[in-house]
Amino acid sequence: MTDAPEPDIVVDEHLARELVAAQHPDLAGEIVLLANGWDNVMFRLGEHLVVRLPRRAIAARLVLHEQLWLPEIARFVSVPVPSPVRVGRPAPELGFDFPWSILPWFDGVSAADVAPPARTASAPRLAAFVAELGVPAPAEAPINAFRGVPLAARDEVVRGRLERGLALGFDKIEALRAVWNRGLAAPEWTGPPVWLHGDLHPANLVLAASGDLAAVVDFGDVCAGDPAGDLATAWLSFDAHGRAAFRAEIDRLRETDAAMWERARSWALVLGSAIVDTIGTEGRLGRVGVHALDAVLAE
Repeated sequence: MTDAPEPDIVVDEHLARELVAAQHPDLAGEIVLLANGWDNVMFRLGEHLVVRLPRRAIAARLVLHEQLWLPEIARFVSVPVPSPVRVGRPAPELGFDFPWSILPWFDGVSAADVAPPARTASAPRLAAFVAELGVPAPAEAPINAFRGVPLAARDEVVRGRLERGLALGFDKIEALRAVWNRGLAAPEWTGPPVWLHGDLHPANLVLAASGDLAAVVDFGDVCAGDPAGDLATAWLSFDAHGRAAFRAEIDRLRETDAAMWERARSWALVLGSAIVDTIGTEGRLGRVGVHALDAVLAE
């Protein structure tokens, strides 16, 4: 597999079928593999549902975050999100000792399967979603050691990725180091921790036929922290034109400053480098990583 880390947990259609039949027999229907994501496997269940099962042990607790918080988040964002239709329990009797979920199916196409210039139509609605989501989170909201934290907490790992070369030329590595150093030098977020999607890249955006945003999916990294983490989608998802549209709408909807955007640019480097360092530059997700790294150097 070139588009995700190797799995810790063997998950297939047979297991998904057994879990649904055992715990939610009224929803039993045809099950077809959709995709292996970074942390989870998705199966289409009939016409209107998706079964989402963790494929890596580290993702199991993240499923619980989605189950607990997505119903709340769905109440204050205007873009559809995959609030669980049903909650699945660990099933050691089936050899699967992890929580899982049945989610709504959203018609559309993954933004990762659309060229960056064609994503521009989604920029205003994605900006609205980020502004709506980015409100102060309750004290019980998840804290994520890899998202929403000060950039200095990611310094060692990012420098390690750059040292390994990222399959890029020397000149680009030096330029990426300069971007990273600027982000580190920017003032840290001093406001209250706000809600973050935490992984707002094109593979987690569903686009309608019009190109507008139809849904935002995969909230496994949902947490509270620095809003710059989600603003990084400006570089992850868009070309220069789309990025300008996204930034202008964000600036209209919420208070920002130069430091926030500088940190956001570096968060795009964090996520882009994680993708390329883990799975390389090939495949739909590999291309997302390459685009992000090119984009942070484009301005």
